[in-house]
Amino acid sequence: MRKSADARQADILEVLKTCEKPMTAYQILEQLQRSEPDIAPPTVYRTLSALTDQGRAHRLESIKAFVPCRCNHAESVPVLAICETCGLVDEHDGSDLLPKLAELTDQNAFRSDRHIVEIHGHCQRCVA
Repeated sequence: MRKSADARQADILEVLKTCEKPMTAYQILEQLQRSEPDIAPPTVYRTLSALTDQGRAHRLESIKAFVPCRCNHAESVPVLAICETCGLVDEHDGSDLLPKLAELTDQNAFRSDRHIVEIHGHCQRCVA
């Protein structure tokens, strides 16, 4: 029996929340196949697309991986700090960045649909 979109989204969010590090779509697929061997890659990709569109998950473009959203971003900018050493991702609210980003893009009449800022570096555990 096929799962509903809501059930599928809940499954994928649960997988993302149980992992400390970002996961690729295929890593998520492997996790789900343990209990659901017939699940196919397009199902995972469609569900991840829906979750990112809803703001319930973030796609880290620079490393082609996903993390669950841990903040409320109704009118803000998620700022994702990605540790190059251990892979940990901390999420911050970048609300005060939104006016500056709009000012930058307005110069070229660019209309943004979503904002995500990725910062690469090293977390406090890895620097110490």
